[in-house]
Amino acid sequence: MIKFLNMSEEEPYLIFKNKYESCIQSNQKNAEAMCVASYSNKKKEVSARYVNLKYIDNKEFIFFSNYNSPKASDFNSHNQISAVLYWCNIEVQIRLKGSIKKTSKELNQKYFSDRSEKKNALAISSNQSKQIDSYSQVIENYNWSLESDDLKKCPEYWGGFSFIPYYFEFWVGHESRINKREVFDKTEGIWKHSFLQP
Repeated sequence: MIKFLNMSEEEPYLIFKNKYESCIQSNQKNAEAMCVASYSNKKKEVSARYVNLKYIDNKEFIFFSNYNSPKASDFNSHNQISAVLYWCNIEVQIRLKGSIKKTSKELNQKYFSDRSEKKNALAISSNQSKQIDSYSQVIENYNWSLESDDLKKCPEYWGGFSFIPYYFEFWVGHESRINKREVFDKTEGIWKHSFLQP
């Protein structure tokens, strides 16, 4: 579930929340799943992966991850990202663009301490995306962490990322393929509203 805190009253945020509430009413699975695409200056390539969107705090979209992961390296080298959510039950796709940054240590610690110890054990034990000899070693590292670590203390290498969208595109599917595409693009602090052809 996505938590909304001090939600912005700007129109694209209100539309986002309205569509999210509709998808929840439709019993959409994994409604918080958000695909984030980043660019690596080092490799000169684009990568995409799913993350769990946890909060929208005023205008900030927030998710959590390992700060030593490839995506974190991408964010550090090129902080512009694109993100997509798709809710098939209501035929809605939402595209976002924004500049990404790390969240505060205080927020990271608060969020980490509120999570289950099993989730935290995995976050502590995993050197995310680094090669390992076998899957059994993953399980062994996890079990060791579960028994040995302070599971309420957020490690320095783990925390949140936030971005404030400057672009929203609300795509609503139609069985005839006459899909509705509504765009809000922020330029010089002003939202420009338009529609795109399918």
